[in-house]
Order: sequence, then C-alpha cells, then structure tokens
Amino acid sequence: MTKKVFDAYSHYYDLLYRDKNYKAETDYICKNINELNPEAKSLLDLGSGTGRHDTEFHKRGFKTTGVELSEKMFRIAEKNKEHLSDKGKNLIFINGDIRSLKLRKKYDVIVSLFHVMNYQTKNADLDMTIKTVKKHLNTNGVFMFDFWYGPAVLQDKPLKRLKIIKDDKIMIKRKSTPFLKINENIVDVSFEILVTEKRTKKESVINEIHSMRYLFIPEIEMILDNNGMKLIHTEEWMSGKKLTDKSWSAFAIAKLK
Repeated sequence: MTKKVFDAYSHYYDLLYRDKNYKAETDYICKNINELNPEAKSLLDLGSGTGRHDTEFHKRGFKTTGVELSEKMFRIAEKNKEHLSDKGKNLIFINGDIRSLKLRKKYDVIVSLFHVMNYQTKNADLDMTIKTVKKHLNTNGVFMFDFWYGPAVLQDKPLKRLKIIKDDKIMIKRKSTPFLKINENIVDVSFEILVTEKRTKKESVINEIHSMRYLFIPEIEMILDNNGMKLIHTEEWMSGKKLTDKSWSAFAIAKLK
C-alpha cells in the first residue's frame, strides 16, 4: 500500500461514506472489548482514515491514538477532531506507516477497521503489521480487525458497482470495477469518480486502483503464531454469526500468547 492511495479520494471520503454507521460499528467493537478486557482504557487504531471511528471511541472515554498513512486523510482527521466538545482531548492522530510504527507505548486495545488489513497485500506487509501490534499491545490486551473473508470472495465474486451521492454543492458518481487476481489472493478495485459542481456544472474525474488481499483463517493463524500471538475468535462482521462462504466481511480477535 502506497501513500498515493486515497490521496485524491480523500477529499470526498467522508461524503462517500456518510451513510456508514460509525456509531453502531464502534458499539459493536466496544461490546467485544467489554467482554474480553473490561478495564481497557487506551486504544490504538491502525489505519484510522479520517478519524470517524476514533472520535466515537474518544466519546466513550478511551484515550485514543489513530495512525494513518495518507497525509491528506490525516489532515481531515485533525479537522474532524475540532468538532468535538473538548476539541479532542486524549485523542491523537499520527501520520505514519503502521508497518514500521514505533510509539514506545503500549495499549489495552488495538483495532484495524474498514478492511485496513486487506490493504497489506504482501506477506511482508502483514508480518510487519502484526509485529507492530505485538510491540504496542499490553499483556492482557486485545487486537481486533475486520477483513474480506477469502471463501466468500471466491464463492460470491465481486461485481461492478455504481454509487451516486450528493450534497448541496457537488454530486459524485463512483464506478467501482473489480479485477480478481485469483493466484495472488488479491482484488484490484478500479475506482472512477466523477465529481460535478452543481453551480458551475464543472466536472472532474479521479481514477484510483485499490489492491485488496482477501484472507483465510489458516494464514491469519500462521502469521499471528509466527509473531507470538494467537487467534481467539472469528465471526461475521457486525452480525456475530459463524463465518460461511457468504460472509464477505469477517471479524477477528487476537491476543498475545
């Protein structure tokens, strides 16, 4: 994953995902935290984007640190923080690479949400990310992440999609075209985003390709095991159901051995 991914996309990111229920997703994560580590107070978010999950964690009392590779997304997160009633006290955003992060601090909870783990397309990327987790996780801490579940991706193959969204100033049409690289366990998603200014009718086009690696349980277990961690639970994201070949979005919890 390079820094250029999301750079152009970032300006319209929050508008494109304004229907995403960050509050409900944070409630879901907090429910799992309360079951496994109810005394948790500090949280590290690897791949924090524009900080929408992190502001929710902050509202729930966590001392939260978000790390984001894209400088533009990081700057939007900093602006979003200003809307909080306390201006984001105990909420920190860092522009950095989760594969090489060194904060000299440990956390009770580490999360990586909205398929950030799938952007780690090479074995070395996944390995370095898990090394980051181990380095920053307290002894009784938990690591939680969502991911594209390999059996479901192969059974229910990705399709072309069109999303149209607008506000009082612009209209966005986003076409997403997936290309399945079956021997690499990767889906290249080509985004074409047409932005139209309502007042002037001026149009601009953004093109980006996001490479996403779908994951399987045995490889997750192996990478965790190689780094002194263990997988303790998996389920379908948000539903809590057992994973099946229809569960595109999965959720996993790991701990130190």
